[in-house]
Amino acid sequence: MKTALTLSGSIRKGSENMRLQAHVGGKLEAAGVAVTAINLSDFDMPLFNEDLEAEQTPEAAVKLAELWRSHDMIFIASPEYNGGVPPLLVNTITWLSRQKPSVFRHAVFGIGGVSSGKYGTIFSLSHLRDSLSKVGALVVPTLLGIGPAEEALDTDGNPTEPAIIRKVEAIVHELTHFSRG
Repeated sequence: MKTALTLSGSIRKGSENMRLQAHVGGKLEAAGVAVTAINLSDFDMPLFNEDLEAEQTPEAAVKLAELWRSHDMIFIASPEYNGGVPPLLVNTITWLSRQKPSVFRHAVFGIGGVSSGKYGTIFSLSHLRDSLSKVGALVVPTLLGIGPAEEALDTDGNPTEPAIIRKVEAIVHELTHFSRG
């Protein structure tokens, strides 16, 4: 059975991106994938600094790297902060990029996000795709940008717009059918 790891670049209570993480995770499960949903607040890592790295890599980075390596696909739901990737996610990717063997060269990655703006995290997702690609990740083509959140999602976090529903279906299809070979 294929496996998926899902996470959100937001850890705040009531996060729309955590709701998106759960929604996509549910769709992956319906497609026959064993899903592990994680919360980045369970992986406390200091702000990346090469001096800290030289002293000792945080145990949380080592554990998270093992999780990433053990799954066939990874879905990241990310908010957009000032048009870019949120600091929590940047720090996580930076720590993980320093782990050997690479955590980015096994799984297939899908990315999406929810924001209150009408562009629905597309700027942030473009940055995230670039960053992931530069460290060796294979990111599926569909960018799942959703916004404005209050119009695009119902109270349970399910997409209400037909175009967004189709994009969720597309990203699940891509995640389950793309392969690193």
